[in-house]
Amino acid sequence: MPTITIDGREITVESGVNLRDALIDADATPHNGAAKYLNCRGRGACGTCAVEVVAGTPGPKSTDELRRLDSPPFDEDTSLRLACQITVEDDLTVVKHDGFFGHKQPKEE
Repeated sequence: MPTITIDGREITVESGVNLRDALIDADATPHNGAAKYLNCRGRGACGTCAVEVVAGTPGPKSTDELRRLDSPPFDEDTSLRLACQITVEDDLTVVKHDGFFGHKQPKEE
């Protein structure tokens, strides 16, 4: 069974679950602030569940995910993925960044 690691916490899930749903079920929401209530409920339209996958392979981006991540506040070069569009097949380590869309990554020094 795959393990999702977020904020130092390990969550064991069944293979094939949706990342967004698994995080919410484990009380580790991928949303920041009001985005917890104001989101598209996993349709890949709003972008508020954006996370950075720092370890593991999340699979290819869906058409909906590509479309959303190519629009502001994101750009085509983003390293972020939409948790609602990821099916968990293997261990993943994800980081949720600041901002309504989780898009405010720390600046490199």
